[in-house]
Amino acid sequence: MNVENVAYRQPNSNQCFVCGIKNAFGLQLTFYDNGLDEVWTEYTVPEYFQGYPGVAHGGVVAAMLDETCSRTAMIADNNHFMMTAKMDIKYRCPVPVNQTLKILGRLTKSRGRVLQAEGFIYLTGDIIAAQSLVTLVDIPESILDGSKFKELGWEIIDDGD
Repeated sequence: MNVENVAYRQPNSNQCFVCGIKNAFGLQLTFYDNGLDEVWTEYTVPEYFQGYPGVAHGGVVAAMLDETCSRTAMIADNNHFMMTAKMDIKYRCPVPVNQTLKILGRLTKSRGRVLQAEGFIYLTGDIIAAQSLVTLVDIPESILDGSKFKELGWEIIDDGD
């Protein structure tokens, strides 16, 4: 994992399943980027998100990879929302609950309204537990309304860091 020494905090929303700080049923992840090409977070999956005993549910693993990769579009512009058009995931080994994970998204290609990113979930010792390749496209203007950012609760939340 090649994360620069600089870290820029990315915004959170209120109710997003992955980053929603007011979503009591969500992951409530906080994301950082290096200002160039990588986004990361750390997370410990609680037992209530397990599938098989002791193992994170594959859908939760996919959600973490999807969100982390999509946030590579926000490195230059915190309001650049994209949606996933295609996602390939390789589950390399079980992702345990109750263990701190490092989750990394890396921008690999950007062409106009289309972006590609790869994502990784690392266990202790930099073992890759899951990886993804994601193709993202801009959300159509007819759906995305910048005036609703406040309604989303889209802001950088001070966590005392």
